[in-house]
Amino acid sequence: MEPLRGAAPARIAGYRLLRRLGAGGMGVVYLARSGGGALAAVKVIRAAHADDPGFRARFRREVETAGRVASPWVVPLLDADPDAESPWLATAFVPGPSLAEAIEERGPLPYGSVRFLGARLAEALAAVHAAGLVHRDVKPGNVLLAVDGPRMIDFGIARMPEDTALTASGMVVGSPGFLSPEQAQGRGREIGPASDVFSLGCLLAFAVTGERPFGRGSAAEVLVRTVHDEPDLEGVPAPLLPLLRDCLGKEPVARPTVTEVREALDGGSEAGGWLPESLTGLIARRSAAALALPAVESTQVSGAPADVATVPAAQGTPKGATRRRFLVLGSAAGVVAAGATAAWWTADRPGRSSTRGAGTRLPRLVVALHADLTGDQKASGLAQRNGVRLAVDHVNSRAGRGFDVALQVHDDEGSTTRARQVARQLAADDRVRAVIGPTTDACAKAVLKEYHHALLPMVSVSVGLDEVSALTYPTYAATRPPDRNLAAPLVAYLVRTVRARRTVLIDDAAEGDFSWQICAGVAEAVGSGQSTTTRRTLAARDDGADAFRALAQSVTAADADAVLFAGGHARAAQLARALRAAGYSGARLATQRALDPRFLTSAGDAGEGWVFATAFLDPTRVTAAKSFVTAYRERFGAAPPWYSAEAYDATLFVARAMTTLGSSRAERGAIVGRLRETDYRGITKRLSYTSSSRRYTMKALYLFQASGGRFRFLGQYEDATA
Repeated sequence: MEPLRGAAPARIAGYRLLRRLGAGGMGVVYLARSGGGALAAVKVIRAAHADDPGFRARFRREVETAGRVASPWVVPLLDADPDAESPWLATAFVPGPSLAEAIEERGPLPYGSVRFLGARLAEALAAVHAAGLVHRDVKPGNVLLAVDGPRMIDFGIARMPEDTALTASGMVVGSPGFLSPEQAQGRGREIGPASDVFSLGCLLAFAVTGERPFGRGSAAEVLVRTVHDEPDLEGVPAPLLPLLRDCLGKEPVARPTVTEVREALDGGSEAGGWLPESLTGLIARRSAAALALPAVESTQVSGAPADVATVPAAQGTPKGATRRRFLVLGSAAGVVAAGATAAWWTADRPGRSSTRGAGTRLPRLVVALHADLTGDQKASGLAQRNGVRLAVDHVNSRAGRGFDVALQVHDDEGSTTRARQVARQLAADDRVRAVIGPTTDACAKAVLKEYHHALLPMVSVSVGLDEVSALTYPTYAATRPPDRNLAAPLVAYLVRTVRARRTVLIDDAAEGDFSWQICAGVAEAVGSGQSTTTRRTLAARDDGADAFRALAQSVTAADADAVLFAGGHARAAQLARALRAAGYSGARLATQRALDPRFLTSAGDAGEGWVFATAFLDPTRVTAAKSFVTAYRERFGAAPPWYSAEAYDATLFVARAMTTLGSSRAERGAIVGRLRETDYRGITKRLSYTSSSRRYTMKALYLFQASGGRFRFLGQYEDATA
């Protein structure tokens, strides 16, 4: 996208122009916003051609043709005026790359993606043919890629089979390399729906191999090979070969119909997950760049000639005022009126300049912390707030930086309802580039869709959701391993340290799937001929002393040398007291859900020796975090608590992505994509996205032990159990 040039109009009919998308021989295409706020691509005939009857007639035919085709896989025509002083048409804006661009930048598509692509394009062509038309220019440059599927564009040369305007004998129209033999030979009256099938076959071969089936070279060479040579289908997956050979048959009557093509290809990847993640990220970046545009910008004065004839702008719109801006302001005002609280942290500290030469103030990129600051998990939320603040201070103190970070802090109180309110507010605030948080799994699940729809990066610190995939929600970046991975340090401790032969696993139903997954993971890894596991279930409502006494007795009766409890701190403390009363002295293990000072208070001496698996460390015991610990003590007058250092790393991870983009390009979607390309080595962990796990880290897992009335950090579990 480029700024508007020269005398480009600010408005065309009901569309406000935002950017120049590109230009061709016929006209210029602009990104525009409709009166209702939707983005559109507006194509306008160049001023030099507006008076040419031939160009105007061709444009009118394109409008009429596009308006006849209705398909979810064809970019819809929104509006047009072929008789205007400067003829124009508006179609829905698709921010994704063309197939040609995607293959050039990212390489061939996977087999499953190509099947889905072919099935959907066959549907699009079926709609074209049902309208009595032939597209005639099916090629990678005329297919745009979106998250939910491809979109076919450009009906500039589409015609009815009997239309002779572009089918005169000997006339070749279209793009060599993707033309049918009948097109290549200019056999105009033979060009029908089967011609589009041949072109589709060429396109699919290109998509799956990255090579054109009739090679490259001059147009004449490619046309000759198309007519006389067999296609080169080397590299095409075997299941696709029969279909593509049929599509590329020299005689039109030998080719399948588009319906037969669709039926042969259906059953591939599902929409929403049909593209590889590298392309999903590219689409997200482009979407964000478009969505983040202001409603209108001043036209760039360049001395270049005007692209289009002047189109009078509509009257009555206040300067700088747009529907989108009013919506954003209205949304924010509504939240404030409802009692929402938000704190700003600008980190302009003494001795740290926020200006560059000549007193020019640096751009400010806003990052928001979405956390539980007053609810049940406020200890973790407050720790993350302080860690994020230190990171912001660090970013804003660097010499030569290109921007400052401004921090908003929002409290969801640990409530899913309140979390949704915060998410809606942040999604509507165009200034916010990324969100750190939320604190809890429940609040994270409640806001995933809101942030996803806003293309707003959601970088979590303490969330361990197992069922959420970065493929489904590309905006979600979890900087800690999923909950199920907590089984790994528990298994290592049981096998290497305790050398347990009989382990009792207690599934706390009050913790839902979390507890079941932990117990299942440990049972699968530990169970063998020499080591056995026995599972017990504690019902969600069993809080009485009798239930815990019975559990403790079952542990001793099993002669277990280890017991694992996958519940929270309150019930873990009850079990600890019951085990001591039963005389049990073996190993006792739990997860971070029980690692709470309230466990020590309630369990008393019975809590001594318990071992806990966690996804956070104690920064005071980590050499790499020494400077962070010193800064934290100076700033907040206490040792850094759990998750403070992890929040510090998560913020610097986001800052690294924004820095590599630069302040002018660090828009929401661009940050989503750049996070996946960023390899950050922090004080607590390395954050680097891997497509196999669809996570940014899987190894940051640790062990703590209750000792002397406190939790003692044992270290990373591989070292602690060696």
